[in-house]
Amino acid sequence: MNYGKFLYKITKQEKAQRAKQKITELKGIRLSPRISRHDMETKANQSERFMKNGAKIRVDLLIRGREKAHIDMAHKKLNEFLEILNSRPELTGKIITEQPPKRQPRGLTTIIAKKVN
Repeated sequence: MNYGKFLYKITKQEKAQRAKQKITELKGIRLSPRISRHDMETKANQSERFMKNGAKIRVDLLIRGREKAHIDMAHKKLNEFLEILNSRPELTGKIITEQPPKRQPRGLTTIIAKKVN
């Protein structure tokens, strides 16, 4: 067999394998403890649109300065955002938390995705 033909065959196989792969994108949403209900609903709309396209979402709740002393309020805001997102008719009962809320140096982070049936 010709070596060039062999390399061509291998590259064709690799290209076919890459075409079959499912690529999940990780989108980011940033919140703060001072965010209003309407702004959270806007971010939930954005998240819903991302999930319809098959992306996972990393929700970052950024904490600055004296807010770090009130981590419980940050947890409440994050849970409120997840409740708003879960109350959507399209997503009711279809959201899973891949990574529970985790304390980071700049705030809280969680990863959510749409359940695959």
